Amino acid sequence: MFAYVGASAALLAGVFFAGAEAGRAQTAKRVFEIRTYTCYPDRLPALQTRFREHTIDIFNRHGMTSIGYWVPQDPPRSQDTLIYILAHPSREAAKQHWEEFGADPEWKKVQADSELSGKIVSHVDSVFADPTDFSAIK
Repeated sequence: MFAYVGASAALLAGVFFAGAEAGRAQTAKRVFEIRTYTCYPDRLPALQTRFREHTIDIFNRHGMTSIGYWVPQDPPRSQDTLIYILAHPSREAAKQHWEEFGADPEWKKVQADSELSGKIVSHVDSVFADPTDFSAIK
Protein backbone atom coordinates (compact mmCIF):
# COMPACT_ATOMS: atom_id res chain seq x y z
CA MET A 1 0.00 0.00 0.00
CA PHE A 2 2.81 2.45 0.80
CA ALA A 3 4.97 1.53 -2.19
CA TYR A 4 3.35 4.24 -4.29
CA VAL A 5 4.72 6.93 -2.01
CA GLY A 6 8.21 5.50 -1.79
CA ALA A 7 8.16 4.84 1.95
CA SER A 8 10.82 2.38 2.99
CA ALA A 9 9.69 -0.97 4.35
CA ALA A 10 12.38 -0.75 7.02
CA LEU A 11 11.10 2.60 8.23
CA LEU A 12 7.53 1.39 8.44
CA ALA A 13 8.55 -1.86 10.13
CA GLY A 14 10.55 0.13 12.68
CA VAL A 15 7.63 2.40 13.43
CA PHE A 16 5.20 -0.50 13.77
CA PHE A 17 7.55 -2.59 15.91
CA ALA A 18 8.26 0.43 18.11
CA GLY A 19 4.53 0.88 18.56
CA ALA A 20 3.80 -2.79 19.10
CA GLU A 21 3.98 -2.67 22.90
CA ALA A 22 1.71 0.37 23.01
CA GLY A 23 -0.59 -1.37 20.56
CA ARG A 24 -0.86 -4.46 22.74
CA ALA A 25 -1.68 -2.30 25.76
CA GLN A 26 -4.80 -1.03 24.04
CA THR A 27 -7.82 -2.94 22.85
CA ALA A 28 -7.28 -5.24 19.88
CA LYS A 29 -10.55 -3.94 18.46
CA ARG A 30 -9.26 -0.48 17.60
CA VAL A 31 -9.36 0.64 14.00
CA PHE A 32 -6.68 2.49 12.09
CA GLU A 33 -7.37 5.39 9.77
CA ILE A 34 -4.80 5.97 7.04
CA ARG A 35 -5.08 9.52 5.72
CA THR A 36 -3.32 11.05 2.73
CA TYR A 37 -3.38 14.81 2.27
CA THR A 38 -2.46 16.38 -1.05
CA CYS A 39 -1.54 20.04 -0.75
CA TYR A 40 -1.76 22.94 -3.12
CA PRO A 41 1.63 23.90 -4.64
CA ASP A 42 4.18 25.07 -2.08
CA ARG A 43 1.76 24.54 0.85
CA LEU A 44 3.20 21.32 2.36
CA PRO A 45 5.46 23.24 4.78
CA ALA A 46 2.42 25.14 6.09
CA LEU A 47 0.57 21.85 6.62
CA GLN A 48 3.54 20.36 8.46
CA THR A 49 3.76 23.44 10.69
CA ARG A 50 0.04 23.26 11.45
CA PHE A 51 0.33 19.59 12.44
CA ARG A 52 3.53 20.09 14.43
CA GLU A 53 2.32 23.14 16.36
CA HIS A 54 -1.42 22.56 16.72
CA THR A 55 -3.28 19.70 15.05
CA ILE A 56 -1.74 16.77 16.91
CA ASP A 57 -2.52 18.37 20.29
CA ILE A 58 -6.11 18.93 19.21
CA PHE A 59 -6.32 15.31 17.94
CA ASN A 60 -5.15 14.14 21.38
CA ARG A 61 -7.87 16.16 23.11
CA HIS A 62 -10.49 14.43 20.98
CA GLY A 63 -9.30 10.86 21.57
CA MET A 64 -7.37 10.39 18.32
CA THR A 65 -4.12 8.45 18.75
CA SER A 66 -1.35 9.42 16.33
CA ILE A 67 0.58 6.40 15.09
CA GLY A 68 2.90 8.14 12.64
CA TYR A 69 3.35 10.78 9.96
CA TRP A 70 5.21 10.44 6.67
CA VAL A 71 6.24 12.50 3.65
CA PRO A 72 7.10 10.53 0.50
CA GLN A 73 10.76 10.50 -0.47
CA ASP A 74 10.36 10.88 -4.23
CA PRO A 75 9.04 13.81 -6.25
CA PRO A 76 6.50 14.87 -7.14
CA ARG A 77 4.65 13.49 -4.07
CA SER A 78 7.47 14.57 -1.73
CA GLN A 79 6.52 18.16 -2.53
CA ASP A 80 2.79 17.96 -1.80
CA THR A 81 1.83 14.88 0.24
CA LEU A 82 1.47 14.06 3.93
CA ILE A 83 0.43 10.57 4.99
CA TYR A 84 -0.51 9.72 8.54
CA ILE A 85 -2.18 7.03 10.59
CA LEU A 86 -4.57 7.55 13.49
CA ALA A 87 -6.03 4.92 15.80
CA HIS A 88 -9.59 5.03 17.11
CA PRO A 89 -11.41 2.58 19.39
CA SER A 90 -13.98 1.95 16.62
CA ARG A 91 -15.43 3.41 13.40
CA GLU A 92 -18.21 4.95 15.47
CA ALA A 93 -15.67 6.58 17.76
CA ALA A 94 -13.75 7.87 14.72
CA LYS A 95 -16.89 9.53 13.40
CA GLN A 96 -17.49 11.16 16.79
CA HIS A 97 -13.83 12.21 17.08
CA TRP A 98 -13.92 13.94 13.68
CA GLU A 99 -17.21 15.69 14.47
CA GLU A 100 -15.80 17.00 17.75
CA PHE A 101 -12.52 17.97 16.09
CA GLY A 102 -14.32 19.88 13.31
CA ALA A 103 -16.39 21.79 15.87
CA ASP A 104 -13.45 22.60 18.15
CA PRO A 105 -13.07 26.41 18.43
CA GLU A 106 -9.28 26.16 18.66
CA TRP A 107 -9.17 24.06 15.47
CA LYS A 108 -11.38 26.55 13.64
CA LYS A 109 -9.03 29.38 14.63
CA VAL A 110 -5.87 27.41 13.77
CA GLN A 111 -7.29 26.46 10.38
CA ALA A 112 -8.36 30.02 9.58
CA ASP A 113 -5.05 31.51 10.73
CA SER A 114 -2.98 28.96 8.79
CA GLU A 115 -4.96 29.61 5.62
CA LEU A 116 -4.58 33.40 5.55
CA SER A 117 -2.20 32.94 2.59
CA GLY A 118 -4.58 30.50 0.90
CA LYS A 119 -6.00 27.03 1.32
CA ILE A 120 -3.47 24.33 2.19
CA VAL A 121 -5.09 20.98 1.42
CA SER A 122 -6.56 20.29 -1.99
CA HIS A 123 -7.58 16.65 -1.44
CA VAL A 124 -7.94 14.16 1.43
CA ASP A 125 -8.10 10.37 1.11
CA SER A 126 -9.13 8.36 4.16
CA VAL A 127 -9.08 4.57 4.49
CA PHE A 128 -10.09 2.65 7.61
CA ALA A 129 -8.17 -0.57 8.14
CA ASP A 130 -7.87 -3.43 10.60
CA PRO A 131 -4.46 -4.91 11.38
CA THR A 132 -3.89 -8.45 10.20
CA ASP A 133 -3.15 -11.22 12.68
CA PHE A 134 0.50 -11.08 11.59
CA SER A 135 0.93 -7.28 12.10
CA ALA A 136 3.33 -6.06 14.75
CA ILE A 137 0.78 -3.52 15.91
CA LYS A 138 -2.79 -4.32 16.90
